[in-house]
Amino acid sequence: MRIDAHIEKLLYNYNCVVVPGFGAFLAHGKSAEIDTASQTLLPPTKAISFNAQLTKNDGLLVSHIAKEKNLGYEEMLQEVEAVAQTWRSKLEQGEDIELFGVGKLSLNRENKIQFKPEDKINYLTSSFGLSAFAATPIQRETLKEEVEELEERIPFIITPEKRETSSFRPWLKYAAIVLLAVSVGTTSFRAYEQVEQNQVSVRQDAQKEVSRLIQEATFFENAPLELPALSLAVNKRKLGKHHVIAGAFRVEQNAEKKVAQLKNKGFRAFYLGINRFGLHQVAYDSFENPKEALKFLRKIKATESPDAWLLSEK
Repeated sequence: MRIDAHIEKLLYNYNCVVVPGFGAFLAHGKSAEIDTASQTLLPPTKAISFNAQLTKNDGLLVSHIAKEKNLGYEEMLQEVEAVAQTWRSKLEQGEDIELFGVGKLSLNRENKIQFKPEDKINYLTSSFGLSAFAATPIQRETLKEEVEELEERIPFIITPEKRETSSFRPWLKYAAIVLLAVSVGTTSFRAYEQVEQNQVSVRQDAQKEVSRLIQEATFFENAPLELPALSLAVNKRKLGKHHVIAGAFRVEQNAEKKVAQLKNKGFRAFYLGINRFGLHQVAYDSFENPKEALKFLRKIKATESPDAWLLSEK
């Protein structure tokens, strides 16, 4: 499966497109500039680079392809990861990877991935239709000498001509400028509005899918815990805004047993309530200070459960 076309499409609207397990393509804004060597004016653009350290799946690319092909998220994630593995194998064998519209990938002598971006495509949507053009400098002295020489050979006098419409012409010029500005502004706003709508739609789909996968993959515990059942009640002690979550359960009895299990270990565990996925959430503890919550979360991840996470209320 080829995914370079999807990467190219997303780079128009996003500044970071991650290929899970491989790396990320980054887009950086670049201002207009003048190439003094060729006397060419270059429009604003996006410079594309590659970072092999950003390999964690953010859901954007997979969700986009799954939506385009009308396939399941998990199935598409496996296919994208397979493509990433194929790319790595080719690079290790000394082959270059050509991503049409994006650039070329290769390995250097230190076995690090090198990226050469495609320089014929401008991913900056606000520069659509703009192209480089030659900026020829005006030779004022030469033009002045030619005019003076012409005046010496053919003397002439310019007589201002009075017309009834002469005072009206400047207003025509200003009216044309205003109409042009309004037209360009309206077109640019519509294009910007369409891009914003696309970004919101894809971002919402990706966030919804990633949230669902996190809940299902990490915190769905249907098997009963080996502890006696406990009457479940919402903790009435004063809670902070930052909760270190131990798990989210479909079955209410499992949440009860989890609370009892954590209290037996000495934690101030409590039942937090039901989240928007209909799951019963259990927390190790609650904090008002976010720094204390993060410190406690790191401790829990290192000693108790790497799947613990932080839930902060607004």
